[in-house]
Amino acid sequence: MPAISRDDVAHLARLARLELTDDELGHYAEQLDVILGAVQRVSEVAADDVEPMSHPVAISNVFRPDRLIPGLTPEQALSGAPAVEDERFRVPRILDEE
Repeated sequence: MPAISRDDVAHLARLARLELTDDELGHYAEQLDVILGAVQRVSEVAADDVEPMSHPVAISNVFRPDRLIPGLTPEQALSGAPAVEDERFRVPRILDEE
């Protein structure tokens, strides 16, 4: 006996506001029955002693721990600049506004 009938598909189609022909109702009923059968087979295979997982391979963190490293001093950062003004990089003005 199929798990889903044409009437079930017609009801779902009405809820989704889809207009389906009789041929489409039969076609979708067969497809949904196959899908539900596959889900049933998977649920039969799953055992209670198998721990749920999100990935088939064990995942471990490959990143190094964060370390605090001091940054450049203002003098070091500005040492290679072609022009410096008030401890900042001096660049040409690109806007005419003040």
